[in-house]
Parts: sequence; C-alpha cells; structure tokens
Amino acid sequence: MRVTQGAFSFLPDLTDQQITAQVQYCLDHGWAVNLEFTDDPHPRNTYWEMWGLPMFDLADAAGVMAELAACRKLHGDLYIRLSAFDSTAGWESVRLSFIVNRPAEEPGFRLDRAEQSGRRIAYTTRAYATDRPEGSRYGA
Repeated sequence: MRVTQGAFSFLPDLTDQQITAQVQYCLDHGWAVNLEFTDDPHPRNTYWEMWGLPMFDLADAAGVMAELAACRKLHGDLYIRLSAFDSTAGWESVRLSFIVNRPAEEPGFRLDRAEQSGRRIAYTTRAYATDRPEGSRYGA
C-alpha cells in the first residue's frame, strides 16, 4: 500500500531534480520551507517531528536540498515531508506539502469496525506500522 498525502501523492516519487524545482518555485514566491519526519503517517497525525527550523529568506533551493540530504541520512527509513508556508496576510497557511521520502516497505492501514447502539457502526483507521513500538516501526 502506498500512503497518499499532500500534493503529487498519486504520482511516482519525485526525483531530487523535480523536488529542487518545486522548492525553487516555493522560494521564488517567498514561502518558508520546512522538513518533517515520522514513522506514523496516519492522516490524522498532523504532528510530525520537525527537522531543524523553518527555512526563511532563502533564495536558492540548494540550502533546502542540503537539509533534505542530512535528514535522509539520519531518517532515510521514515516518511519525510516538505512543506511550504506562505506568511502573506490573508493566507498565513501551508501552500504546498508533499512526501519526499518513504520507507522501503509501506505496510498500510487496517480498518477496524465497532458496532454501536442501534444499527450504527463506527470505523477507525489504524496503521499496521503502529503494531510495533515507536522508533522501530520500519526497517529491521
């Protein structure tokens, strides 16, 4: 199963050259770029670990790509997401976000069903990866 979150999620993984082009687009528009990583990509998990601080006032995508390389070196077996924040008045939110790194194996999600009063049924989505403790969900 392939986790699909953010822009480009239904496309094949972007190459570093394509990521660089997207980062440069963000920087050209004055957006701050940041990197985050996690071993639990559940759609409701909005609190990924931040890699360093958001990168403000950069003009060249090379700085972001160097940070991405460093993050991949340490967390290459996890999900890494790149986000671009627009601080312009009226927007003040994320303009672009996409996954730039995935673990070699993506175990997917399970749909748990619970019957409730009457004929109601509640569903919960749970990642198979969370069957293992945090920090050991991917890899050996």
